[in-house]
Amino acid sequence: MSQQVEQFFENLWNDYIKLTPSAAKVHQVLGQGRDIINDHVAFRTFNKAPVRLATLAKHFEAMGYKACGDYTFEAKRLVAKHYEHADPQLPKIFISELLVEEFSPELQDIVTQLVDQIDPSAVESAEFLYSGKHWQISSNDYERLLEESEYAAWMAAFGFRANHFTVNVNELPDYESLEQVNQTLKTAGFRLNSSGGEIKGSPDVFLEQSSTMADSTPVRFSDMEKVIPSCFYEFAKRYEIAPEKLYTGFVAASADKIFESTDAKSAAE
Repeated sequence: MSQQVEQFFENLWNDYIKLTPSAAKVHQVLGQGRDIINDHVAFRTFNKAPVRLATLAKHFEAMGYKACGDYTFEAKRLVAKHYEHADPQLPKIFISELLVEEFSPELQDIVTQLVDQIDPSAVESAEFLYSGKHWQISSNDYERLLEESEYAAWMAAFGFRANHFTVNVNELPDYESLEQVNQTLKTAGFRLNSSGGEIKGSPDVFLEQSSTMADSTPVRFSDMEKVIPSCFYEFAKRYEIAPEKLYTGFVAASADKIFESTDAKSAAE
């Protein structure tokens, strides 16, 4: 791993734990002071220039990543791709984008106003991927987005940064199952995403996933401050698709439920 790539992921992690302090606590609980291997890091964006998925992905392609899978989330009106690196120690990358044109004219107008405030030259640097939001937005516009798309509202509030990191459960020395991980977390007081069950997926689809519910953090809007869900931490256990070969893709039906870890309605329950 080059020093430049290592520095990128360190900066990305440091930005993430500012909004997700529970992730550092998860490290203490599961890692007991040892390193934790990341399975993947997920990013969100809009399908509008200059921040389309393909544009953001160029930063990872420059680091040696290659596109490996395409996903569609019809109910949430998203598409996504995942990227892998030849170095297995580097996390997979999962980037999704909102199909803005499939929403109401009002949502489209709000998102267009946000994206229009981005300096296109800023997107040319890999640091853009942990640069946060590049716009002003009112709390009313945030609430309006939230009515139609939790994903759009999250993007409006937090901008460009890791939506979540993911613990590679296969590399956790003290755990043989995702159930054990979940039980340890619940005993330690963490709330898990139960949409579709605490464990999404199964050995039959070669991937099991679970996640914490997002932390809450104060966000400054143009007119006021609100405390809203920020980022979460995911856990993934992968199964062999051939001897000594783990499945490296994603399961759309499971990822669909993982997206709900930042849902304000779920967080309030």
